[in-house]
Amino acid sequence: MEVAQMRRGGETCFVVRVVAVVSYLLLMASTGARAQMRVGFYDSSCPAAEIIVQQEVSKAVSANPGLAAGLLRLHFHDCFVGGCEASVLIDSTSGNTAEKDAGPNKSLRGFEVIDRIKARVEQACFGVVSCADILAFAARDSLALTGGNGYQVPAGRRDGSVSRAQDTGGNLPPPTPNVNQLTKIFASKGLNQKDMVTLSGAHTIGGSHCSSFSSRLQTPSPTAPDPTMDPGYVAQLGQQCAGASPGALVPMDVVTPNVFDEGFYKGVMANRGLLASDQALLSDGNTALQVVTYANDPATFQSDFAAAMVKMGYVGVLTGSSGKIRANCRVA
Repeated sequence: MEVAQMRRGGETCFVVRVVAVVSYLLLMASTGARAQMRVGFYDSSCPAAEIIVQQEVSKAVSANPGLAAGLLRLHFHDCFVGGCEASVLIDSTSGNTAEKDAGPNKSLRGFEVIDRIKARVEQACFGVVSCADILAFAARDSLALTGGNGYQVPAGRRDGSVSRAQDTGGNLPPPTPNVNQLTKIFASKGLNQKDMVTLSGAHTIGGSHCSSFSSRLQTPSPTAPDPTMDPGYVAQLGQQCAGASPGALVPMDVVTPNVFDEGFYKGVMANRGLLASDQALLSDGNTALQVVTYANDPATFQSDFAAAMVKMGYVGVLTGSSGKIRANCRVA
């Protein structure tokens, strides 16, 4: 909940209290779900499940390293719209435009990898493993394959049946918000500012379309280059985007684009954050301190990121008798 045109301190406090209350209610809801989720959830019912996921993700990333970032992003975009219940995988129908076809999701990749995993898992143990858990496992394995810390994934999520393109509005962080706006978006999911800065580190792998940052580059007057961006980087990006095809991707971390490391934070410190929302992390004292810490302490970043991924994986989950196990991840 937001109140427009805040003028008095009391009203500002009111907004802060509302955000705090929403975060508290989300925490309480997730606490009940956590009690029904556990590491090794499929050890008895489908012991091959996590092995199959790892095998298929490994094959996919070996063939196309960019898919590691794609699978990580799939999990993030799923959790931030309606919770971690695999609604992002559902195809549109003649009567409904699904999440995956909303503007912010049209560049998502990795759906075919999830399809292959689901087909094998269903052959091994029909109707047992959810698409939502497959997404969480695939994100974990993508991270590990690119140099990130491996971590155990509590499972037991069930799948949702509703996927609407309009639900993405206001839920997925755009590439332009400032720190306060980002903090509010993450708080609405029960995630704090530290989680926000940590999870932003996912931008250390993968790429972005020029349309997501072109407004920061030199364009005809009166618009000038973003003053927070290194001039040399502006020139480099201008050359890369000039005449680039609509589907072309520019690396988020130009030094190690396919390695999950602290390079993203080093880039931000050098005023080479690709997205405006990335560079904005340096404009706030608290988030800037965290950026500097991670840039100089890779081990802390890796452990914090793994913990933040587990925490995000609880957002809006369906467990127990809620939801269902979809046999085809594309069909509600």
